Amino acid sequence: MLNKKRLITIMLLVLPLLAQLNASTTTKTVAFLEGYGLDPVLILLLISAFPIIELRGAIPVGIFLFGMPWPKVVLLSIIGNMLPIPFLLLLLDTAFSILERFKWGKRFTTWLYARTRRKGKVIERYQAIGLAVFVGIPLPGTGAWTGALAAKIFGIRFWNSMLYIFLGVVMAAAIVTALSLAGLMAVS
Repeated sequence: MLNKKRLITIMLLVLPLLAQLNASTTTKTVAFLEGYGLDPVLILLLISAFPIIELRGAIPVGIFLFGMPWPKVVLLSIIGNMLPIPFLLLLLDTAFSILERFKWGKRFTTWLYARTRRKGKVIERYQAIGLAVFVGIPLPGTGAWTGALAAKIFGIRFWNSMLYIFLGVVMAAAIVTALSLAGLMAVS
């Protein structure tokens, strides 16, 4: 098992690379939304609600691109990231039932369940607290959307899922904000 120092070192080395890989998707999405003349506040809410980008992309956009104060960016990003979660938790079973009626849908849901179970070992072992950690560590394949899926797969109740996904989102916001601000100070 990795010790804390080694885990932090790995995260500090990997996160900038991941941010660069995700930057293209985020930049294109922001440019698309700006093309419609949307307000930066609405853009932050929207991109933090999108899967893949979530608040991991929204916080740097708000701080660096829009020049907003970081407390405002964090609040908007947390709200935006949490907006789709109750709907996902309530509708995933229905959506998967509909998808599984089709051959391609059955293959997709089988793949998604297997992938989530593989990535969600910490959730399987520690249940709700594992869900918060899973959502909170800003690595590929984690986040609120994947956390909602994992919560359904591992049978975590709705309100427990909401609470622990929220705690994970706050944890991810703290990590991404700290790294963004550290980068901002390094550039200054």
